[in-house]
Amino acid sequence: MTQPVQRVLRELLAADSGERYGLELSAAADLATGTLYPIMARLEQAGWVESSWEDPARHVAEGRPRRRYYRLTRDGADLASAALAKADRARARRRARLGLAVQGTSGTLA
Repeated sequence: MTQPVQRVLRELLAADSGERYGLELSAAADLATGTLYPIMARLEQAGWVESSWEDPARHVAEGRPRRRYYRLTRDGADLASAALAKADRARARRRARLGLAVQGTSGTLA
């Protein structure tokens, strides 16, 4: 799982309302929209995310473009939590190996 996908999933899991609109999610995950939207499309195709457009009257009244909101499905939230935990464990193992490799070197050339 790539770092951008992990950032998106973490932001969706942390969403207070359970949903985020695209530009908000893009800013929170520190991703360009050209990176975010393909990720969202893949997550939606996989069934991890569902999306919906806001009521047209709202964006017209507020004078801004219409927002598409994304939220994790129930299964998506479970799968995202498990996948992120697995990624975190893998990252911790890599760091531990690097730490051991650094500590185990004598600094001499053989």
